[in-house]
Amino acid sequence: MSASPRVVIIGAGIVGTNLADELVSRGWSNITVVEQGPLELAGGSTSHAPGLVFQTNPSKTMTEFASYTVDKLLSLSANGVSCFNQLGGLELATTEGRLEDLKRKLGYATSWGIDGRLIDADECEKHWPLLNSGAFADGRKVLGGLYVPSDGLASAARAVQLLISRTRDAGVTYLGSTTVTGIAQWAGKVTGVETSSGVIPADIVVSCAGFWGRELGKLVGLKVPLLPLAHQYVKTTAVPELAGRNEMPNGAGMPILRYQDRDLYYREHGDCIGIGSYAHRPMPVDMEALPKIGADEMSEHRMPSRLDFTLEDFAQSWEDSQDLLPALHRAQIQDGFNGIFSFTPDGGPLMGEAPDVAGFFVAEAVWVTHSAGVAKAMAELLVDGQPRTDLHGCELTRFEKVQTSDEYVSETSQQNFVEIYDVMHPLQPKESPRDLRVSPFNVRQKELGAFFLESAGWERPHWFEANRGLLEELPAEWQAPERDPWSALYSSPISAAEAWRTRTAVGLYDMTPLKRLSVSGPGAQALLQRLSTGNIAKKPGAVTYCLLLADDGGIRSDVTVARLDEETFQLGVNSNVDFDYLRVEARKQAAADPSQWAHVTDITGSTCCIGLWGPLAREVIGKVSGDDLSNEGLKYFRTKEISVGGIPVTAMRLSYVGELGWELYTTAEYGLKLWDLLFEAGQEHGIIAAGRGAFNSMRLEKGYRLWGTDMTSEHHPYESGLGFSIAKDKVGFVGAEALAARKEQPASRALRCLTVDDGTSLVLGKEPVYVNGDPAGYVTSAAYGYSVRKPIAYAWLPAGVEIGDSVEIEYFGKRLAATVTAEPLFDPGMERLRG
Repeated sequence: MSASPRVVIIGAGIVGTNLADELVSRGWSNITVVEQGPLELAGGSTSHAPGLVFQTNPSKTMTEFASYTVDKLLSLSANGVSCFNQLGGLELATTEGRLEDLKRKLGYATSWGIDGRLIDADECEKHWPLLNSGAFADGRKVLGGLYVPSDGLASAARAVQLLISRTRDAGVTYLGSTTVTGIAQWAGKVTGVETSSGVIPADIVVSCAGFWGRELGKLVGLKVPLLPLAHQYVKTTAVPELAGRNEMPNGAGMPILRYQDRDLYYREHGDCIGIGSYAHRPMPVDMEALPKIGADEMSEHRMPSRLDFTLEDFAQSWEDSQDLLPALHRAQIQDGFNGIFSFTPDGGPLMGEAPDVAGFFVAEAVWVTHSAGVAKAMAELLVDGQPRTDLHGCELTRFEKVQTSDEYVSETSQQNFVEIYDVMHPLQPKESPRDLRVSPFNVRQKELGAFFLESAGWERPHWFEANRGLLEELPAEWQAPERDPWSALYSSPISAAEAWRTRTAVGLYDMTPLKRLSVSGPGAQALLQRLSTGNIAKKPGAVTYCLLLADDGGIRSDVTVARLDEETFQLGVNSNVDFDYLRVEARKQAAADPSQWAHVTDITGSTCCIGLWGPLAREVIGKVSGDDLSNEGLKYFRTKEISVGGIPVTAMRLSYVGELGWELYTTAEYGLKLWDLLFEAGQEHGIIAAGRGAFNSMRLEKGYRLWGTDMTSEHHPYESGLGFSIAKDKVGFVGAEALAARKEQPASRALRCLTVDDGTSLVLGKEPVYVNGDPAGYVTSAAYGYSVRKPIAYAWLPAGVEIGDSVEIEYFGKRLAATVTAEPLFDPGMERLRG
């Protein structure tokens, strides 16, 4: 590929034009942007977006996208007027629960470097004099708010026109009123874009088509899991109290406003007010039924993305708006429409390359708020091969196959619409769909009263009500402190009993939901040796914990590789992203050398896994297996085939709770029998089924990292405490050169273990950490350490922070004293694991 490949961007909205601009700024010049609507008013979501930009998000990545968007739109100007009106953002609380949630949200803002503050009702009224200063119809009133001075209004349509002008001057070609009819391919790679005006040759195609993105994906056989949904927006007639405040018809001077307790938001339009509502029923859009509007018919009030207003759906929102802003009693709804936006199963955007069509990229389900940031990351991905912002929550391939079905996408996307302004707990699961993916042990788990949470469609037990009686036996020193109401949600004191019994006897853990791959063939070793940081070229029976790195040395995943025989490896990976990465790389390897083919298969659903852990684990398995599972018979981080009651089992000597034991794998048809054999054999030894609550506590006591939470692609191994996973003297693996360069540079940050000084206060993750009174980092994972009798939190902190130093964690507005502590907290000599 040349230094400036032929790029075709489909869609001239706020994402596509920003992407063209970002590519131009990096030296690429052979760029064509294709738009089905007229360039002056394309008719997509950008054309009607109200432009409110609230930057703060529970996701660090999404906050970074929004902050970059603010900075870029501020710099984009004409006639001395930028494309961003930085008038601030105000989120109101009219309930105590919402007020507490704003404290948590301020914590996110502080963690991600956004300046904000909580203000009282009087100051809210100073920012928005139209607010009701008394009680609402139901007795509520404004209790306070979160004010972020750097939020504001994006002029999205104006920004698009300025970006088109700027990039045209730099050589970008724009084709308006041009319909894409197909994607030309050869040998699994894009070669061009077929349009109503002919074929445009291309090395790279990027779909930035918004809610049309699903239809474009179909052209290459790609499922793009988004759902177009209509969202109501109205503009009122003139409000007398706003007369003369704003010079421009769409001008605004007061902060953008959210009234999330009623699923509403507001902005000024001169002397009118715009109101957006998520309070109505979800309105999925039938793409086949969209109005066919010609380019010459397009106008601000008539475009494909602007559907007819349904007044009956807005009636309650109008009453609630008049309650919040009494001045609206003297106004009417002047104009309203149901505008189309894209929603996804988890609410995140879709970014990345199609795994089976090289050169076809997607940047979809992106709102104006994050547009320039997404474009920047996509440009970095295309030009440098690796974005500087971690994308694990945005990857196109992050969903499991069942999660890309039309039924799943529709139901979960509509649910996200309904919940968009709800106060959501970090562990709060979907109510539906449930029981999509269950392990063979599910029937026994339900009999034991499992409390399930859901992840990637899997039902995962977090504790078992059958163990509640153990609380009466639980020694006093194992009793956990009472949790505050928020951290107590989706948790149970039973987890303390399960941790106690695992540490003192034996526990049975369902590890089936952890994704498993088989990599086999004559090129399997070469593939894994090239992609991973570990030495995979060991004898069969070896198990290796290692990392997959990006080209820049960042951690794209951590994996466990077990060599079953000369040409067969079993991998424990983190998500579907790893599966697609490995199979694409295997395909490239085979193309370069057909003798080095490797077959990568997802075996998760056809297999199952039990973690049998605890000091009495050998006594239990010895009753049902005649194989030698002594320390000499199967050493730590080794694997072998054994028989358990006649069932063929792959036993791996490893444990993420820090206790003696094994991960026991078998195929799904034997799973229930294996569970029953072990559970029965363990009765005299006090065996219990245990859940993720106890597991996560013991994981943190051992200092084991969780990828995607404790470290991501923005972190490298040495600062993450994972330098041990780099095989000594190994060279030539992906990211090796960049990692070596990083190792020579002074570290600026480190992942540290903290313990909370009062011994009782718990945090949940993403809270800001203060050093010498200033925000300096953020919490990743947290739990109560039942074995060590103290709350634990891992956090990213400046490298200069040393063990023994005092820091503070802000939790719902309160500062908790904590101490940087040596790790691991439990069994640092590894005697229990290796015994």
